[in-house]
Amino acid sequence: MRICCFVIALFIATIATAQSQELKAAAAELDRALVAKDTQSLKRLLHNEITYGHSNGWVQTKQDVISDLVTGKLLYNKIESSAAEWTESEQWATMRNTTEVHFSLSGKEGYLRLHVLQVWVKTGDDWQLLARQSAKL
Repeated sequence: MRICCFVIALFIATIATAQSQELKAAAAELDRALVAKDTQSLKRLLHNEITYGHSNGWVQTKQDVISDLVTGKLLYNKIESSAAEWTESEQWATMRNTTEVHFSLSGKEGYLRLHVLQVWVKTGDDWQLLARQSAKL
């Protein structure tokens, strides 16, 4: 009986670890896709109903995020995230972190150090960003 419980616990831990790794990989891929202007990855990573909130109160839709990258209105030159704290379930997760962003908005260079909250949802086999909000540090 003990062996059976141990095997079940080990199986659950393995699944949870794999899911956690997939989620962290998706978050890292999102940062890379924003910097690289990888619209294909962004189409996959951003939920259709996303609200992408910025520290100045500006909120973008999925189409806004992609369009503003393509047109050059908002370019991400470098994104560095640290101190991530995750809360996860099978179908959703939240991430809070500190992020340093070097960007260009309408041709004007800028830098921000932010607290960021992201809400991720599991859609099919993939994790997608449903909501993001940042606040200046």
